[in-house]
Amino acid sequence: MPAGKAGPVIGVDTGGTFTDVILLDPASRRLVAAKTPSSPADPSQGFVAGIAAALDDAHLAGADVERVLHGTTVATNLILEQKGPPTALLTTSGFKYALEIGRQDVPRRSSLFAWVKPKRPVSPQWIYEIGGRIDAAGAELEPLDEAAIAAAAQAIREEGIAAVAIVFLHSYANPDHERRAAEIVRAAYPGARVSISAEVLPVFREYERSMTTILNVHVMPAVSTYVARLEARLAERGIAAPLLLMKSSGGVTGAARVRRVPVETVLSGPAAGAVGAAFIGAAAGFRDLIGIDIGGTSADITLIANGEPGLTTTGQVAGWPLALPMIDIATIGAGGGSIARVSGDGALLVGPQSAGAEPGPVCYSRGGTEPTVTDAHLALGHLPPYLLGGTFPLDIAAARRAIASRIAEPLGLGLDEAARGILAIADNNMMGAVRVVSVERGRDPRDFVLVPFGGAGPLHGGSLARLLGIKTLLVPPAPGVLSALGLLASNLKAEFSRTCIERPPDYDTGRIAGIFAELEAEAVAWLDGEGVPFEARRVTRQASLRYRHQGFELFVPWPGGAVDDAALPATIAAFHREHERLYTFAQPDTPVEIVTLRVDAAGIFPPPLLPELPRGGDPAAAITGRQPVSFADGRIDTPIYDRTRLGAGAAFAGPAIVTQLDATTLLLPGQTAEVHPLGSLVVRDDP
Repeated sequence: MPAGKAGPVIGVDTGGTFTDVILLDPASRRLVAAKTPSSPADPSQGFVAGIAAALDDAHLAGADVERVLHGTTVATNLILEQKGPPTALLTTSGFKYALEIGRQDVPRRSSLFAWVKPKRPVSPQWIYEIGGRIDAAGAELEPLDEAAIAAAAQAIREEGIAAVAIVFLHSYANPDHERRAAEIVRAAYPGARVSISAEVLPVFREYERSMTTILNVHVMPAVSTYVARLEARLAERGIAAPLLLMKSSGGVTGAARVRRVPVETVLSGPAAGAVGAAFIGAAAGFRDLIGIDIGGTSADITLIANGEPGLTTTGQVAGWPLALPMIDIATIGAGGGSIARVSGDGALLVGPQSAGAEPGPVCYSRGGTEPTVTDAHLALGHLPPYLLGGTFPLDIAAARRAIASRIAEPLGLGLDEAARGILAIADNNMMGAVRVVSVERGRDPRDFVLVPFGGAGPLHGGSLARLLGIKTLLVPPAPGVLSALGLLASNLKAEFSRTCIERPPDYDTGRIAGIFAELEAEAVAWLDGEGVPFEARRVTRQASLRYRHQGFELFVPWPGGAVDDAALPATIAAFHREHERLYTFAQPDTPVEIVTLRVDAAGIFPPPLLPELPRGGDPAAAITGRQPVSFADGRIDTPIYDRTRLGAGAAFAGPAIVTQLDATTLLLPGQTAEVHPLGSLVVRDDP
């Protein structure tokens, strides 16, 4: 598939308010962006409407399209809103309450005395214990109780529960019991959706493996239906190109795998944004980046080291663990729609509550009455009195009245002081989230370039950079649709894991080699199924290791393609180095255990070629107006630049407001900007 004709490719990112579409025609290097309202009742409608708008604008037919890539929130919303179908669980006898027990830790921002454990997606009444036992080495200790499975399937059918997860002890070492149980359930209950942990997450830790498998089957009916609708709508438009969907790990995969393991798409949209930030950074010559995607409700932050977004296997969604490989993203409730309010004890709070798209900020004139972050920007003059290229007017007087009556007067502050306070709290909340993916991961944010994107990202980028001590910002050419561009820059990707606990000093290198061989065979089969030619394939090995008596592991690359006396010490040495980088110490004399082996498979697409801007003339020609802007040192008359009129090499100094269709960029006094030939704004800060 990746080596096919160099035809147009389309990326579609579906958000809560808008569906963003980017079409790239490699022949002309023309980039066409479209933005259409999302359709929550049936997201496939907004999906195809956006594609139609982009095709019409590019004067192309559906038959011209080479591939369609999509970032979706269907699985995410089902989990967050707990709207999936009732689900049942078959588990090994003695493990009925593993979900209820969970883990002993209390979330870091919760009170030890007030925290209530989240409701589990399967209640104990729908958990069925099944006799049979496999040991950690994969040997059968007790035969599977097939009669108990048949009885459970009948009871589940009578309850009308159409989603069934099967998680047996040590199935990662031997999946035979789970596979046989699935056969019995499907025979007894043909209409049921069945998911087994050996296919979703064949690794140890029963709680995480059970939860991931349950969430997988929980979202399976809705995601499968959604994917079928997308394929039908593409066919209606005459598009025969393959549909590829973004996974949480930052790669795309075919519709067939998404139907089988839909839980891999829960961070689909944010993952696409991280890939887009990495791509746009590399295009401008930067490979160490911190991407921050600020929308109306939330901010998603990712650290990108040496061009690659970091991965984690300890992610969570809605407080539930999801142990699949996913991009390491910190998310907080902070965005343009975050509501500012004064608490009962007189404290100014911002978010996580949001005005959303409806009614939205006060300045939108859609019925909103509570001041938001966007209202604060407008009141201070950071925004012109309009959005979307002048087609969406903003009510500055209403924004100032709301801030004055609800924030400034109760706190005894001036209006500008109150508005700056709102933004300072929002910025500091975001700074804390940036530290989660940087300082808490052993990285100094000052060594990175900040990439602010999303509709509100470029408004906050300058102030966030100063809080973090970052000297360079990179504002993408189209910040509001960078996630859609990230889809175009994505490669096919899949991960294949299996727990294989090996303890020193007698590492069984033959067993390790055998498991790697089996995982690579699975990877090759997946690459074959996706039609990836040999020259476009990349297969790499990873292993998670830990010191003896540690509870958690670190993944490091396994060098080369061999399991021998050279590769094993090199892997252990890499673990020591990574441990020291993260925790400032290593223990070379402590025995190291090998826990999980993983093979990452990728099908490499040719990278998209971005259009180059013509050389710019005098940037003053791009000034469309001026307005007073309130900064900490007072109000400054500030020029407003039209970004579409700025050519490559154009340079100007802050303070400045840079407008475009999908976002507004604010340059602070002391910051300077230069337009990169591929369209990004490179902002340097020397306050």
